[in-house]
Amino acid sequence: MDTNVLISALVGHGKPRRLLTELLERHQIVSSPQMLAEFVEVMSREKFAEVGSSHLALFLSVLVRRTKIVSVKHTRRVIAQDPGDDMVLSTALKRNGSYIVSGDEHLLDLKRFKGVKIVTVDAMLETLSPRTLAS
Repeated sequence: MDTNVLISALVGHGKPRRLLTELLERHQIVSSPQMLAEFVEVMSREKFAEVGSSHLALFLSVLVRRTKIVSVKHTRRVIAQDPGDDMVLSTALKRNGSYIVSGDEHLLDLKRFKGVKIVTVDAMLETLSPRTLAS
């Protein structure tokens, strides 16, 4: 799950949160220190000031405890328009991820990268449970 999906899961109550809950309970989420740092940096911006620091800390604590954190020392240069997205790709490849869940057009335009499918929240919900989660 990339940063924008995690932020949506934290601040909203819709599909991103439902997906995060499903993945944390029944699947393996992979992240990297760099991705988590980006999440924290974005959440520290003024527009997210209404999210309390204790709420953010609790969310991050659960995420770190239940996520496989992988060390990524080198990123592949793939997305010239947004090199930060390269970390998402490299993190998924480091742990042989099956999916990247994103709302980022640069990532979604790839559709697949070295065997990793890049999908929206809706598509991932449909993949996990075509009849029950996506409604």
